[in-house]
Order: sequence, then C-alpha cells, then structure tokens
Amino acid sequence: MCLSIPSKVVEVDENNMATVDTMGIKRHVSLDLMADEINIGDYILIHVGFAMNKIDEEEALQSLEVYREMLEAMEEEERRKVIETDDNCVNRGEA
Repeated sequence: MCLSIPSKVVEVDENNMATVDTMGIKRHVSLDLMADEINIGDYILIHVGFAMNKIDEEEALQSLEVYREMLEAMEEEERRKVIETDDNCVNRGEA
C-alpha cells in the first residue's frame, strides 16, 4: 500500500540527513534529492529513504487527519506496519 504519509522534519544534520516524525514513528531520510531548502518543522513526503516533495503545513495536517481516521479502524500491529513501510512502496508513482 502506498500512502505518502506526510512526515514532519524534527532535525537536520550536517550530512544532509533529516530525522522525521511520521505519525509518532521517527526515522532518518536523505535530503539529497530535494531542490527546496528543508528546515525543522517542514512537512515532506518520502520514498525509499529519500525526501521527494515538500508540502505546506495545512495540506499535511489535513492529510494526517484522514490517515488517523483510517488507522483507527486497523489493529495496532497493522497500523505500525503501514506507517513504517510506507516510504518503501514499490508501486509509488504508478497510476
């Protein structure tokens, strides 16, 4: 399942890596493919460990609310798996 869950940047280091929070799960992603400057507090979309797009906060928060509603219907383990594996989706970009 490819969701492109918005992730909030919580830290950026000197190696152009960011720590992001994706609905409570923290992980590290590369900012090397980003043309836009990324700062703490920005929202990004991730694919296979790379930040791919920066999105505005209002859009990110609206999307996160929809995802929260969907996740509430799932079992805890299924929720964690969906969030943790989202950025590795092999079908992203396909119609």
